[in-house]
Amino acid sequence: MFDEEFSPASNTLSQTEKLEKYSGEVNWSYLKPHFKAGNLIYVDPGLDLKVAGLVFTKDNQIQVQKWLQCGDLVQPCELHAEHWEKEKTRFQAMIVRPFILAQPL
Repeated sequence: MFDEEFSPASNTLSQTEKLEKYSGEVNWSYLKPHFKAGNLIYVDPGLDLKVAGLVFTKDNQIQVQKWLQCGDLVQPCELHAEHWEKEKTRFQAMIVRPFILAQPL
């Protein structure tokens, strides 16, 4: 009755494979609702998005705090949103619940 492919019990993907599955190129209109909900995290282009995603999945709060302090991770504000909207910025985004990590292309 159910397709095995969609069964949570048979999910054998590694964390890296899951992150790759839930990542891709998106435009600002896709990210805007997540920004408004407070779930969007900007990842500096100097930081590897996959590395950041793995750190989030491991709940490594110490590393996340270091990146926040040095500006490699930022919770965007309205000025960011206005700029991205105006420039029609495209992003590489990754879902790491409850967050969406986004890096400009």
